[in-house]
Amino acid sequence: MRKAIFVGTFDPFTIGHASIVRRALPLFDELVIGVVGDNVHKPNMSPAAERMAAIQQLYADVPAVSVKPYFGLAMDFARDEGAKFIVKGVRSVSDFEYEQWQADFNRRLGGIETILLYTEPELASVSSSALRELAHFGVDVSKFLPKKQSL
Repeated sequence: MRKAIFVGTFDPFTIGHASIVRRALPLFDELVIGVVGDNVHKPNMSPAAERMAAIQQLYADVPAVSVKPYFGLAMDFARDEGAKFIVKGVRSVSDFEYEQWQADFNRRLGGIETILLYTEPELASVSSSALRELAHFGVDVSKFLPKKQSL
């Protein structure tokens, strides 16, 4: 069975994240969405339980997708889940460079392969950080948030 994890803070889970899930599903039998429960670099995140509930609602009818909290290193979460792959989305050169060194450590230290999926061009500017900032200033960001999935 081919199992992968897709991890992130997902604060909020965007149409860009949903695109990665949609495109990763044909590659794997199971995809575990790991929601970061602790992130010292983002201390003002929405509670993990809220972020998880929103994602679980989206994929309630998709048996190949599960949503779980994770703490610590992605390679440890992958190992705990019995996954051999980590799926990541990349929007830019800076994303690629960051993911490249992470992928190297995940492979060398954890034996976990990283699969990079490039962002669809029309979604390249969509990021959780940008949506949080826009929402802070009263902008309706709902068109950048996914609707319930039925795959």
